[in-house]
Amino acid sequence: MHADKETRVSDTANLSGIKVMVIDDSNTIRRSAEIFLMQAGCKVILAEDGFDALAKISDHQPDLVFCDIMMPRLDGYQTCALIKKNPRFAQTPVIMLSSKDGLFDRARGRMVGSDEYLTKPFTKDSLLKTVGAHAPSRV
Repeated sequence: MHADKETRVSDTANLSGIKVMVIDDSNTIRRSAEIFLMQAGCKVILAEDGFDALAKISDHQPDLVFCDIMMPRLDGYQTCALIKKNPRFAQTPVIMLSSKDGLFDRARGRMVGSDEYLTKPFTKDSLLKTVGAHAPSRV
């Protein structure tokens, strides 16, 4: 048990200073993600939809982006595709968020360049594990 706790502490310590953008039209999801990420030492940028995210991404240059699929105006697939088409952010990991755990959604996410797929509601552990897996290594 003791070794497992040490692993978790060091995993969380590695997340310190990582800039994470969370794009979701749900205030509850944005706030939950913000709290979990800030507790782990991440810097958090919140966006309500794709247009809001695209306006903020150049200023903040996040290390990682969580993007909801179902959003008004510009959905998650369109937002992800636009982020990935920008040479400056082509290498930035984009993780799709969805309340559906469907094969079609996962495949469509891959087609627009997403790096992973996380089902909502997510747990603190699953969110932080995903950040740890995709965040740039701190050497």
